[in-house]
Amino acid sequence: MTKFARFAPRIAILAGLGAMTAACGGSGLFNRDRPDEFAVQRQAPLVVPPDFNLVPPQPGAPRPAEGSAATQTLEALFGGPQARSSVETSLLERAGSAAPGIRSAVGDPNTATVAKGTVTRDIIAAPEGDGASASAVIPG
Repeated sequence: MTKFARFAPRIAILAGLGAMTAACGGSGLFNRDRPDEFAVQRQAPLVVPPDFNLVPPQPGAPRPAEGSAATQTLEALFGGPQARSSVETSLLERAGSAAPGIRSAVGDPNTATVAKGTVTRDIIAAPEGDGASASAVIPG
């Protein structure tokens, strides 16, 4: 019997044991994931409300805790409506109030505007519509 034949079973057993222990994971004994004991909080015990004479809500009636979407947004973002600063108040006072029909007067052809170049003039002078008469020129 050769030397290799005598040691072959021992080498096979060692290789098998090595393969089996390799499957146990590489994180080690002390590096495993475990819950953070400082992140756990106790739940407050459930409390029965003292008043059982609550009136059930009427079908279709608005909920008393709800407001408008704008109010809820302000409350969620900023903690409710805030008072204006002195700078903002003085700016609004100096600006005054806009004329009620200002939005319709802006599109009036008699309204004076500042020249912003040929592109702006072409956009303003473009015919109204959905662009069905538009065409593209491909050079070449």
